[in-house]
Amino acid sequence: MKLRDYKFGFNLSALVLFALIMLPNIIWFCVPAQNDVLRGESSTQILDIFASIFQVATIAALCILKNKNAEKLRFSVFLIICGVFCALYYICWIIYYCAVVHTTVLIGLSVFPCISFALYAVDRKNYIALIPTVIFAVLHFTSTAINFF
Repeated sequence: MKLRDYKFGFNLSALVLFALIMLPNIIWFCVPAQNDVLRGESSTQILDIFASIFQVATIAALCILKNKNAEKLRFSVFLIICGVFCALYYICWIIYYCAVVHTTVLIGLSVFPCISFALYAVDRKNYIALIPTVIFAVLHFTSTAINFF
C-alpha cells in the first residue's frame, strides 16, 4: 500500500452501498420492531461514540479515496460476496422484525455490514479504508456483545 496510489475523488458506488446498509436503520428508526431490544439504553456509550467515529471514517474513506490501480467497477468475487452479506444483513432485519431476537441475528446486524464494507474496500483496492472498517467492526461487535449477550 503506497499513499501515492491514492487520490481524492467521489465514489458513487460506495455511497450506494452505504445507503443500502443504512436503509433498514432508517426504517427501524421510523418504525419500531416488536420486542425491540435495540432501543434500550446502551451500557457502552463511550464505546458507541468511538464506533460511530470509525463508522464515519469508514464511509468517508470509501467515498472519497480511490486507488489509482483499482480496476473499473465490475462484478467480481469480492463484490458478489459483498452483495451476499448485504442480503444476509437484510434477512437479519426481517427476522428481527418478526420478533426473533436471537444472538445470531444480533451478530448479523452488527457484523454483516462491516464485512460488506471490508469486501468492497478490498475490491476497490482501498486498503486505507480497511483500517477504520476493521476498528469499527471490532467496536460495533464488542458493543453488541456487551449490551445483548
